Parts: sequence; C-alpha cells; structure tokens
Amino acid sequence: MLKSIRSTFIMIHECISMSISNIWGNKVRSFLTVLGILIGVTAVIALITTVSGVSSSITSSFTSLGAGTISVSISGSDLKSGLTRDDLKTLTALTEVDGITPTVSLRAQVTCSGETQSNVNVSGKSSYYFHLNEDIVTHGRELNFVDEDNSSFVCLVSDEMVSTFFFAVNPVGATLYINGTPFTVVGRFKEDSSSGIASIFSGKANIFIPYTTALKMNNSSLVTSFTVYMSEGVTSSQASSALEAALDPMFSYEEDTYTITTMDSIEDTMETMTGMMATLLGGIASIALVVGGIGIMNMMLTTVTERTVEIGLKKALGAKPWQIQVQFLIESFMLSLIGGIAGVMLGLLLSLVFSEVIGSTFVVSGGAIVLGVGFSAAVGILFGWAPARKASRLNPIDALRSM
Repeated sequence: MLKSIRSTFIMIHECISMSISNIWGNKVRSFLTVLGILIGVTAVIALITTVSGVSSSITSSFTSLGAGTISVSISGSDLKSGLTRDDLKTLTALTEVDGITPTVSLRAQVTCSGETQSNVNVSGKSSYYFHLNEDIVTHGRELNFVDEDNSSFVCLVSDEMVSTFFFAVNPVGATLYINGTPFTVVGRFKEDSSSGIASIFSGKANIFIPYTTALKMNNSSLVTSFTVYMSEGVTSSQASSALEAALDPMFSYEEDTYTITTMDSIEDTMETMTGMMATLLGGIASIALVVGGIGIMNMMLTTVTERTVEIGLKKALGAKPWQIQVQFLIESFMLSLIGGIAGVMLGLLLSLVFSEVIGSTFVVSGGAIVLGVGFSAAVGILFGWAPARKASRLNPIDALRSM
C-alpha cells in the first residue's frame, strides 16, 4: 500500500517536472497561451472587485444618510388623503419614536433685488429638524415652533442662494419673493447633508420655510411625507411595527394607504442590484476565459502531435494510458493556473487604480479571487482533457513509426 502511494507521488512529481520543462522550452507559445487566461481572469477580478467597492461606498453613504431614520409616504384613502398635525403628534408620542420631521417640498420661482431664479427647491421643515441639526444654521436663527404654529413667512437660505442673490451682503433681514409671496430671511444654512432618507428622493434644498407655511403654499393642510427619527436602542423593525399599529386605525385599516421605507429595505435593494450587475459583468468577462481555454486546447493538441514519439516510447516501456493522460492534464492545469494567479494580481491592481480614479472604496473580494483561480483551473482541466485523452489513446506502434 505504502509502496503504491510512493510510486504515485514519484510519478506525479515527474509529470510536474516534465510539464515545467515543456512549458519553459516553448516560452513564446506558452506565454501566448497563458495570455488568454490572464486577460479573462484579470477582467473578472477587476470588474467584480470594482463593483463590490462601488457597492460598499454607496451602501456606506446610504447608511450614514439614513441612520436611525424611517421614511413614511402617505398615499391615503378615499376618506383621508394625509395626516393632520394632531396625527403627527400621536405618532411622535410613540415610545419607539424620538421625533418626526414632515417633508413638504415645492418648486418655486424666487425673486430678490431684481434677480429671478426658477425651479428652486423649497423645503418645509419643522422646529424639531433644527433641534436635531443644531450646526446647520451658520448665520441668523433657525426656524422655531412659533414660526411653525403661526405659519410665518420666514425662511433660511442656502450658501448657493446667498451667492446668487446676496453676494458679499448679509442676507439676514432681507426679503425674498417665493412665488410672489414675500418672505423675510432669518438665517443662512450650510448644505443639507443629514436630512434622512427623504433627501434621496426630494433632492437638496436651497430654501427652508416652516412646513406649515409650505403646506399653505401647496393649498393643503395634510402631510403626505415625513421622516421618523427612532428612539435610542430601537431597531427599524420595532419602529416600523409601532408605526403600522398607529397608522392602520387612522386609515380605517384600509390597505395600501401608506408606505414605510427603512434603510434596511433600501440596502437590500441596492445589494440585489449590485449583485446582479457583478454577476452580469463577471459573466461577460468569463467569455475571455473560454477563449483562453480554447487557446490551451489548441496548444495541447499541437504538443500531442509534436510529442508523438515520446508518447510511443513511454507506452512501449510500460506507461499506462491514464498516466499519459495525467501528464498532459497536469501541463494544461499548470498553464491555466499560471494565467489565473497572474490575472488575479493584475486584476486587483487594476481595481485599485479604478477605485482611486472614481473615488470608491477598494474592497478585496475573496469570492472573486476564488472564482477567478478556480474557473481558470477548471478551464485548464476541461479544455486539456480532450488532448490528454488523445495522447493516452495513441497506439505505441503507430507512434514509433513516426520516428
């Protein structure tokens, strides 16, 4: 038994040595053969790793943007199309809810000092929003509960609006006309970067006004969209369940009257989309591996033809068909493995360069590396099998005649 195992190891060692010798003896042809596998694996690794990095960057951005928040959109029913301020107070009183900021947006024409700008994004905010984002106001004051209760015509302007209408002038105290209605500027804010999930859909705001005032300008008294800030230690599933239990009786338990969007659901959707993209790109890049495998088959068939006499001598000396087949399979496997390892290194390098260029996170995908090396090895065995089988089935007498 031990003698048989030892003989097998010696044979494999000799096969590997002969394969290396044959590959090294045909450097140019071996390089061209390996090149096909190298390009295929490089493409697979670079594409999948880059997509994984982009996915990680997007997920991190979404997580930081909507951490601790839930977005609720009201589609309403025939009897109730939105929520009143009392309804919002009921939701705010929930243990799982720390606070609520309604989202009331409108596109408006803004005029000041003879300058007019159209399609400006005006966002209605509650006083609680400024309680959460104390550092957002850089000059003047924030919108407070008095402005909210009285539906005051006051506003905060962004840095972009200041550069448009108040260049080198303090905007506080000035008058803006929003859709023809005069508003007093009470403050200036920096770019809104923490407004929760709702900002993904509503866009960056240029002007803040009390949400009650925004409702009046929209000829409405009902809120149809708002962001919920969860209490500390509460999970999104717990908060969602509490919101559903409170919203259902408000709409007489009718179905499809509201939609609750959590960060988890957005992340799941993003992961599904990026996963499909990575699979698609990886599948396209794998075509290059198949082409490389055809190159290996072509080389091995040529090698079998060139080494017909060698195969005949080995068979005449007692070599078994399976031993001949193993030798050629090992050679094919080594060619593809060399291309696979080189392709992984080059693919990771290209992915690192792409990540630096596009500003995404560089994430080494272990699955992509395993896929690249494993697929290249499988290609070597698969496409090397036919030439190896042909070599093992050569008649030793016919092979020796070709001397």
